[in-house]
Parts: sequence; structure tokens; C-alpha cells
Amino acid sequence: MSEVQGILISHGLLAEGLIDAVAEITGSREGLVPLDNRGLTPEALESRLAELAGESPSLVFVDLPSGSCAFAARRLRRRHPQLAIVCGVNLPLLLDFTFHRTLPLVEIVERLRSRVGVSIEHASDADSSVPGR
Repeated sequence: MSEVQGILISHGLLAEGLIDAVAEITGSREGLVPLDNRGLTPEALESRLAELAGESPSLVFVDLPSGSCAFAARRLRRRHPQLAIVCGVNLPLLLDFTFHRTLPLVEIVERLRSRVGVSIEHASDADSSVPGR
């Protein structure tokens, strides 16, 4: 079974930092490739992303849903039928991807879609019955 490749494309060193955190937790960087937009024109960024994706199933994790990284991924997606995009990458999504990248791309996308959520805590949400809160 083929494994899906994860490409993290970001502004600055965010992609490298996230992959480093995944490696720290899992002990492996396998299946994850960083790409940052520093010093790249939009065309060069898209070209580099296309190089990394090749023809294999790839999941592109983008830091923001707008901007040069997302636009490059979307332009490439039009030509690459085995490419999916996740905007707003975070560590929990990357860890889930890492542990399930042997699934077909469609199943990985649905799995990640079902896990997308925001966790925001505020002092007013604290349970007063729990010591230390």
C-alpha cells in the first residue's frame, strides 16, 4: 500500500518547527517535508511544491488559508488529482496524519476533517470543583 506524503508549506520556519515537534513526539520525520516561502516568487514556490509532490498522493498542510503558500497549493491542486490541502495546520492534525498516512488519501482527508476543532479555554469556563482552578 502506498503511503501519502505530507508537505508542510509555511511562512518562515513554521513548517520545519512543526516537523521537529512531530519528530520529538513520534521519533520520526518520515513522510513529512517542509517548504517555506522565504525568497521565492509565487511561481517558484508553486514549482518547488510541484517538485516535492511529484505524482504521488500528497497532503499539503498550509499555515494560513490565504497568502502565497495557500495560493500556490491551490494552483497546483488544479493540475494534480492526488493532492489535497489542509489550511491552518496544527500539531494534533500532523500527528494524526503521521499515524494514518498508509490510508488512502480520501480517507485521510475525511479523518482529519472530522478532527478539526478549536480548543479555547477561558477563566470563566473553569470548573470550580476541580482543585487548582
